[in-house]
Amino acid sequence: MAAPHFPRVAALAVTIRGGQVLLVRRRNPPDAGLWGFPGGHVDPGETALDAAARELAEETGVAARPLRYLGNVDLIQRADDGTLNYHFLLAAVLCRHVAGEPLASDDAIEAAWFDIDQVLDGTLTLSHHVDDVLRLAQDFVARLATC
Repeated sequence: MAAPHFPRVAALAVTIRGGQVLLVRRRNPPDAGLWGFPGGHVDPGETALDAAARELAEETGVAARPLRYLGNVDLIQRADDGTLNYHFLLAAVLCRHVAGEPLASDDAIEAAWFDIDQVLDGTLTLSHHVDDVLRLAQDFVARLATC
């Protein structure tokens, strides 16, 4: 059997509305049961910006406009013998809420708006780097507000 192609490119929709951020609780591995940003695979010929908006709509029913890339996150997991289980390169995309309230669908078992402070205070069980990416988004949004 051929080894899977790694890394896999995926996009995260970092959607902030007021002092809240939209998160989903994942249904499937590798982050099953954890809270994170809606997102998923980037299809061939699709930009990560477009993928973030598409995945957000598929997982939550929320429409948003992708604004800009915030950065990239590598998620790598190896087996005890060193074999690569997975490697995702996640493109974090800041999105502006356009319409809709979250309703979990697709890979999400729950979807909701959370106060940013609640996400950052450690009370939710989060996927890796959610707090780091959220802080990047907050910094960018704060800079926009001062312009």
